[in-house]
Amino acid sequence: MGEGGIRGFTLLEILVALAILGIAITVVLQLFSANLRALSVSEDYIAAVTKAEATMREILDDENLSEQSWSKTTDDDYRLDVSITETLKDRTENLQVQMLEIALTVHWEKGAKKRALTLKTTKVVNKKI
Repeated sequence: MGEGGIRGFTLLEILVALAILGIAITVVLQLFSANLRALSVSEDYIAAVTKAEATMREILDDENLSEQSWSKTTDDDYRLDVSITETLKDRTENLQVQMLEIALTVHWEKGAKKRALTLKTTKVVNKKI
């Protein structure tokens, strides 16, 4: 074409532009869905931590705490496994107190994945005579 002529895009240029646009949109959508999944998982962890902390507070408030284990399932399908065991016996054998280690694990399922979260702490209690 001579000078001043109108030059359009070729079919090949349009196809390449559409391919690049398609790849860009696919990547953006994948990132968006990954963020949504991460938000969902973090919400589950927040719920599990809330349940674990509330249960741990109840256990620590118990004045008659002793070695024991138990499990319970909440109404919303979280399973709580609690284990209370004596620890540091060699350091407390001559004292009137004992150290109890409390391990609390929260289990839940999201889709096909099983998830768990564990909290551990210790508490000093008077020895039972």
